[in-house]
Amino acid sequence: MMIDSPIFIFTVLLAVILAIPPIFERLSLPGLVGLLLAGVILGPNGFDFLNHDMETMELLSNIGKVYLMFVAGLEIDLTQFRRTRNRSMGFGFLTFIMPIITGIVIGRWFGFGWNASLLIGSLLASHTLLAYPIVSRLGVVRNEAITVTIGATIFTDTAALLVLAICVAINKGEFTPVSLIWILSSLAVYSVAVLWGFDWAGKEYFRRSKDDEGSQFLFVLLALFISSIGAQVIGVEQIVGAFLAGLAVNDVLGDSPVKEKVEFVGGVLFIPFFFVDMGLLIDIPAFARTLGSVGITVAIVLGLVGSKFIAAWLASLWYRYSRTEMLSMWSLSLPQVAATLAATLVGFQQRILTSDVFNSVIVLMLVTSILGPLITSRVASRLPVPEPEAEAEEPALWWDASGNDGPELEDTSPFTVVVPVYNPQTQRLLIELAALLARYERGRVIPIAITRGHTHMDDPRLEKSLERSRKLVKRALEIGQDYEVTIEPAVRIDNDIALGITRLSREHNANLIVLGWSENTSIRARLFGTIIDSVLWSAHCPVVITRLLEEPQRIKSILVPIRDLSSTTLRIVGFAQSLAAVSQAKVILLHISLPETPHGQIHRFEENLNQVIFCSEHPEPTITVDIKTVKSHNIAQTILREAEATDLVLMRSIRRRTSGGLAVSDITTHVVQHLKSSVILFGEPHH
Repeated sequence: MMIDSPIFIFTVLLAVILAIPPIFERLSLPGLVGLLLAGVILGPNGFDFLNHDMETMELLSNIGKVYLMFVAGLEIDLTQFRRTRNRSMGFGFLTFIMPIITGIVIGRWFGFGWNASLLIGSLLASHTLLAYPIVSRLGVVRNEAITVTIGATIFTDTAALLVLAICVAINKGEFTPVSLIWILSSLAVYSVAVLWGFDWAGKEYFRRSKDDEGSQFLFVLLALFISSIGAQVIGVEQIVGAFLAGLAVNDVLGDSPVKEKVEFVGGVLFIPFFFVDMGLLIDIPAFARTLGSVGITVAIVLGLVGSKFIAAWLASLWYRYSRTEMLSMWSLSLPQVAATLAATLVGFQQRILTSDVFNSVIVLMLVTSILGPLITSRVASRLPVPEPEAEAEEPALWWDASGNDGPELEDTSPFTVVVPVYNPQTQRLLIELAALLARYERGRVIPIAITRGHTHMDDPRLEKSLERSRKLVKRALEIGQDYEVTIEPAVRIDNDIALGITRLSREHNANLIVLGWSENTSIRARLFGTIIDSVLWSAHCPVVITRLLEEPQRIKSILVPIRDLSSTTLRIVGFAQSLAAVSQAKVILLHISLPETPHGQIHRFEENLNQVIFCSEHPEPTITVDIKTVKSHNIAQTILREAEATDLVLMRSIRRRTSGGLAVSDITTHVVQHLKSSVILFGEPHH
């Protein structure tokens, strides 16, 4: 009775998804492989704790399945798709039609009917952008071939799910020419309704709900499940509606904290449930027979690899791409995870696909999820890094991020640094850093203490908090006076600490916000965000998050890892130069490239970097700027090793995810957690 209890099942699943993926990731294997194996061990072929037919397991798995497709739609970069729409559609068609023809041939060769063969082809036609973080790290995302491949995902996934809907209808005996027209027309109307309706409704709701992230999060979940139910109503699979919902709210969410929460909930809860359930369905004896006979498994794997290669080759001829660009397109389109696994499970449950095909697709997923990123890392490193955009060739002041007021206000307002003060132990170092920068730029410092508001302004607790805030800003004033800089302390009452900081910064047209580093990594902080997260999201100006181990003026060497020559990178370099000027420190620009990167490409990057690093509004001949290139696959460990000889590491604040939210590889967080020196994270406003 206890084993059948929903609470027991949920507890076992939580333990699995908490413990298993990190173990496999340490072995350089995808975490989802561990979840599949856990499903096998806990299922009928193992300890028999879990079973696919359990109501709780079925519910959680179905939620995970639609959530996986929702995230797949959410992660497609619509901006890049619009930039190369026609070519993306062209390559999308090729990388869809070639695998689907190959799959039909394989299915017929092994004795499957036309419907099953068509579904096998559709499984091979989609792709998952597992290697996107690699091309992003190499700085080649703006290469047209890469952009076209990323944009093609929207076509392949949508078309593959459409074929799935048709195959399921045929299998149910509901297929006639009239029913086909009905399915296509109803799906077309439904797609327009979802894509336009939820996009419009989302923008309106977000505008009206303003900063209520909880309500916005619930709206997104409601959109997901309404779309899934709607798809079922018109006779197609729920995952089709979930994918369309992801596309619909894509523009609405952008890179907001709400998107982060949506992906976090899916990544740590529902999507792993789906993969555990996939493991429960793996029949070990049948899996062994499938691998023993080899035939269909090898045919599916080689068919996928070959057809994707042909599609990339034809696209390269059509669009006149180089061999390296062709190989990059091929490797990016290889991995089969999100849409493939979700559609395979549907086909297996509808008895269209046999256990041999199901097991072969599991092998396909394992092979392509390893092979695709491996090839991408080798071939994409040989792509030429696109020249910096025009705005980056002549960088503005490092604090001149978009979103500030016009030139008239900038000309009359002094350089302003806002420093929220809360912790007396770290207050001195924050004020000293702000004062040094403000003095260098002939500006001012605004120490601010935020007191959380109460319903009644005569509440004794409010008065006590205000008294504490006054003491904090008074102490900040005393510290700042030693640096001969203007200090304008402020105390503010606000219901939201983060918004109180950013609102005051906007009112005073601040050029920089200086925050102390928070070690809060609790589940609540990851789910609902920290004050730092909220400030980074809502601020109009750059934000630096600091963890200083010594006085700023004692810093004599600054390490700045750089990835590309984007405007953001150049602003970080400008900030490092200003920071070095106030403490007479040396700046080391660390460029980490893959071992396969040609020497000529590295040399061109260093030359371009040399041309821009001295573009400063305050040229200081005493500042030494060195460029150091290191070849390595492990970015985090390389930064940590190079940081051992420096006093401060200056990094960009950025998060990295893999598709599906199953594993988070946050290089910045890893480095900060293991650094033994001071660190500053530089974050730009979202626009």
